[in-house]
Amino acid sequence: EKTESTAGNLSVQLDKLSTAGYIAVNKGFVGKKPRTVCTITDIGRKAFEEYVDDLRQYLNL
Repeated sequence: EKTESTAGNLSVQLDKLSTAGYIAVNKGFVGKKPRTVCTITDIGRKAFEEYVDDLRQYLNL
């Protein structure tokens, strides 16, 4: 809902982030409902921080 992505698109993006080692994906159930929990990894956090730093340099902030 937050990203306004379709379930299929979100699944593909999560798979790419997981394959890159940026997130860990844990799938399970709460009662009978499926639940997917994504957690950023140390590699993902470092990559994101570098991305933000690059944006700041590009925008001269």
